[in-house]
Amino acid sequence: MVFPTIEFAAFFAVVMAGSWSLMPRPHLWKPFILGTSYFFYGYADKRFVALLLASTALNQAAALALARWRDRRILIAAISCDLGLLGWFKYYGFFALSVDRMLDRIGLPAPLPLLQVALPVGISFFTFQAMSYVIDVHRGTIQPAKTSDFAVYQAFFPHLVAGPIVRASEFIPQLATPRDPDQVPATRAIFLIVGGLVKKIALADLLATQIVDPVFDTPSQHSSLEVLVAIYGYGVQIYCDFSAYSDMAIGIALLLGFSFPDNFDRPYTAASLREFWRRWHITLSRWLRDYVYVPLGGNRHGPRRTYVNLMITMILGGLWHGAAWTFVIWGALHGAGLAAERRWAQSRRRPAAPAVMTAAAVMTAAAPWPQVPAPRTPRLASRHSGTDSQPHPPATVVISTATTSATTAVAGGPAGAASRLYSVARPVARLWFGRLVVFHFVCATWVLFRSPDVEAAIDIFVRLVSAPGPAPLVTREVLLAIATGLLTQLTPKSWRLHAADVFSQLSVFGQAVVIVGFILIAHAIVGRQDVAPFIYFRF
Repeated sequence: MVFPTIEFAAFFAVVMAGSWSLMPRPHLWKPFILGTSYFFYGYADKRFVALLLASTALNQAAALALARWRDRRILIAAISCDLGLLGWFKYYGFFALSVDRMLDRIGLPAPLPLLQVALPVGISFFTFQAMSYVIDVHRGTIQPAKTSDFAVYQAFFPHLVAGPIVRASEFIPQLATPRDPDQVPATRAIFLIVGGLVKKIALADLLATQIVDPVFDTPSQHSSLEVLVAIYGYGVQIYCDFSAYSDMAIGIALLLGFSFPDNFDRPYTAASLREFWRRWHITLSRWLRDYVYVPLGGNRHGPRRTYVNLMITMILGGLWHGAAWTFVIWGALHGAGLAAERRWAQSRRRPAAPAVMTAAAVMTAAAPWPQVPAPRTPRLASRHSGTDSQPHPPATVVISTATTSATTAVAGGPAGAASRLYSVARPVARLWFGRLVVFHFVCATWVLFRSPDVEAAIDIFVRLVSAPGPAPLVTREVLLAIATGLLTQLTPKSWRLHAADVFSQLSVFGQAVVIVGFILIAHAIVGRQDVAPFIYFRF
């Protein structure tokens, strides 16, 4: 069941009415929300509800046992079972096929049968949630929840199939008391849902059907310009598609009285890969940081070990997305990029203590370009939270004391004015250069993410540089969609917050007119096509 469909709208209308009527009576509300969440999950294939129930029972039993005995072997057994379920359903075919091909090259028979194992929707998401729960119980950071509370946490339908990856410490405390309908920011929730709907239908699905799918499905039939625009188009498509789902999930949860953490923060404005991963799929990034990178040692054991830890973490992150060598290589490239970026930063460090000036001060003196914030781990949604809405402290730009002194010495004349202009222009130019480099690196690696295999990805790159000719797919509509998707990255947060405030101040009739208008525009763009499944449903 996909969010922007008539079926889901009817389902959610029933759930919302029932949820708020039963909310004052938790002993009735929890079975109701569990039943509706299991119905939502089993709508496509009811067989996998049993898998979700088994995962819930297994991890709750492990958490209760860990709280009593604190035995590391219990934790290892629980994680092994979680990874075993994930491995069987998601990776068995990949592993068996890889072994078969390797042995076939040396003339040996395949030791494993090649089975077609159906992939349950959202298994990667609820498995990671369950693992974080038992690990946090073992660490002592949380106590085991009531079984009914943990079951609701695992199955809660807004985040069940494609995230955000919500932690138990963020969600379960919200079950302690009934939600108050008077405290629900309904207009903001609707603003998020409608915005997500427009991003999904008017941008992501349009780009998929108009250029991305045709080019990536048959690259040999398209020119270099079409391939280039398709690569940019997929970068915009995957952002609009996934952030749209996150927006809608956050908004739907808000209408039910629950807050989710943010999942995106304008990732294509990142001026470094490290910053990109603090802005893209934030809940996965922090999961990999806290449960893979830090336990491996993080950066505590010297540069070489840090680089290895980065590579392992990102390769596992790639495998989490899909069982194919393209995802392994995609993760390895990001790991190598993060390691190279860290090595470069270390090589440029100066022994002398520099004078520090905030980037905000430099940018304010220059022009009204958006700042590049130094992202941090997201917190629970607050009054204005949602996708791309968390405030961050300003990044810092290091300016040497020697430069500062020279600028002061000549501040009174033309040379001083030129020096001040240079001090403003240089960090701005460096900022935009970094953004362009990171954006193009990310888009290049998206080719692997989108391609069905490594050979297809190579074909895309070959066509990119060797196929001159006409480009009928590069239409004004496609270019406008790409430009719009990228401009949303540069829109200051204050504009979006102001738009949300304006929307909230409209009358009910005015809000209805705006919502219907956006829906009609989206419908006009998508035409009679069905809404495509969200990209991250595959993971």
